Amino acid sequence: MFTGIVQGTGIVTSITQPSPDFRTHTIELPLHMADNLQIGASVAHNGCCLTITDFNGREASFDLMGETLAKTNLGTLKTGDRVNLERAARFGDEIGGHVMSGHIIATTAITRIDQSEHNRTIWFALPQDLKPYILTKGFIGLDGCSLTIGEVNNDEFNVHLIPETLTRTLFGNRQVGDIINVEIDPQTQAVVDTVARILAAR
Repeated sequence: MFTGIVQGTGIVTSITQPSPDFRTHTIELPLHMADNLQIGASVAHNGCCLTITDFNGREASFDLMGETLAKTNLGTLKTGDRVNLERAARFGDEIGGHVMSGHIIATTAITRIDQSEHNRTIWFALPQDLKPYILTKGFIGLDGCSLTIGEVNNDEFNVHLIPETLTRTLFGNRQVGDIINVEIDPQTQAVVDTVARILAAR
């Protein structure tokens, strides 16, 4: 379980890919995230839950299966790229965002960016199969960040980002066309799907 509060970014130091549907990448973690880690621990990369398979100092390795490579933006990473990171939540931790599973359901592209002096509004293409779950003022996970949805129209939705988010996460450097991992709020999905089933049965 994760909270969507990104704790830092890490740099990809190496990638090995023995086949098209499997790769291992190694991440250099920020110093404050490397304490008391062990093999088997979960760390979210751009919101995708991965398991540590090897650990040495500040460098941790993670295996990515074919499904992960196909369904997330992690399959396009190159050595030197950065990823948003969050360690798994522990009982008693403050939940500053919303409960997230680390299971990416889709990706989407940034379509436009509106920049003001202190804020940035980023617009994303609206995946039509996720449209029922993307609601104004609802929660969404984007590259592992717990964010509140701003506006939603037929083809796009947006989020408003404060300077702290831009500094702490990759969104400070994201550009139009970049592909972003999406995790929808599971509570919203459960309510929408339940209502749809009830109405369909009438």
